[in-house]
Amino acid sequence: MKIASIVARYLIALVFIVFGLNGFLHFIPQQPPQSEMVKQYVTVMVASHYLTFVFALQLIAGVLFLFRRTVPLALIIAGPLIVNILLFHALMDPGGIVPGLVVTALWFVIYWQFRAAFFGIFFPEAQSARSR
Repeated sequence: MKIASIVARYLIALVFIVFGLNGFLHFIPQQPPQSEMVKQYVTVMVASHYLTFVFALQLIAGVLFLFRRTVPLALIIAGPLIVNILLFHALMDPGGIVPGLVVTALWFVIYWQFRAAFFGIFFPEAQSARSR
């Protein structure tokens, strides 16, 4: 499982770094959105510069996944980004959900390796009993 987690870490880092950088450098060509709802959504997100923040978070999370010590922080940052990816595709563009599902699976593989870092969040009573 440790090797799978390392492979998953580097794959998810690659995905987040590439797509984060693409948001700033535009090296992957994008087709115009098919749906009117997606066009409106993307227009608002670009006009408000919200996507700049999202792309920066993707880039930060991708870099953090490269270093074992910062993986728990990367998981925390990437979690909401992945939820947004899944919701966008589930609600507006179902045809593109597969990459989001792959990234979700990678996230869970990595989380399983680092789950001890989140023990205090899910079991706070055990954490407070240990500190007494």
